[in-house]
Amino acid sequence: MATSTPASATSNRRAHAPSQQWAVWRRLRRNATAMVGLGIVCGFILLAVWAPHFAPKSPYAQQIALRRQAPTAEYLLGNDELGRDVLSRLIHGSRVALSVGVTAVAIGLGLGTTLGLAGGYLGGRTDAVVVGIADVFLAFPQLLLALAIVGALGPNVTNAMIAIGIATMPTYARIVRGSTLSVKNREFVEAARACGASELSIALRHVLPNISSPIIVHSTLYLGRAILSESYLSFLGLGIQPPHPSWGSMMASGTRYVDVSPHLAVFPGIAIMVTLLGFNLLGDGLRDALDPRLKSL
Repeated sequence: MATSTPASATSNRRAHAPSQQWAVWRRLRRNATAMVGLGIVCGFILLAVWAPHFAPKSPYAQQIALRRQAPTAEYLLGNDELGRDVLSRLIHGSRVALSVGVTAVAIGLGLGTTLGLAGGYLGGRTDAVVVGIADVFLAFPQLLLALAIVGALGPNVTNAMIAIGIATMPTYARIVRGSTLSVKNREFVEAARACGASELSIALRHVLPNISSPIIVHSTLYLGRAILSESYLSFLGLGIQPPHPSWGSMMASGTRYVDVSPHLAVFPGIAIMVTLLGFNLLGDGLRDALDPRLKSL
């Protein structure tokens, strides 16, 4: 009786990949809260990408006569302390939030996955070094670590991205390391090794794709948290600098007038809350869709 070779088994897995992806989509589509999160995230992305087309006014144009004006028919969310349109600044602030979130997560994902995969797959001293690095970073709260890095590098949006990315790196490293340890001795890895595949090829082509589910879920959740971290830094004056709009800096300036013009702080806060909620709902839904067994835990 004919038996499948590792190469044919790999081909079979690739052939079944579209059907598996469709099954994931069907499970995700049946999750009402996940679809709400997907809708919020898609709306946020569209708003950020097409910000100049959606914004009704310039986010920088000042009209001193309209300082701290309450919402009107022309200015739906009112005007800030310099007379600028709050709605337009919120829309353009979404572009900053998206770029910072994606870049920060990409930095943390790249560094953490590299370290975690190397430590989990190679083991021994490499694993000990990776665990030590992760433990040292995890000893500091992520926000304090990001504040320290930005304080050392200087307050601007590029350094904020780097700081948030480095602060998220140890969590990625721990997740990838643990997942790698659980699959590195599986049959498909041994089969690839028996066929003469290099260790690097096995790690990248066989181990990494099979641990992608927790990485995807964690990245989705951390996009929202990265946006929140950027808002913290901007609130403290360590993120994007004026006059560029940022939700955190808008909240910071709005808190000075919260007793007379509460809309200046309330609307940026709502934008942050809704965006974070969307990523959290989508991340939870992806977790259940990628591994339905977790629903029973």
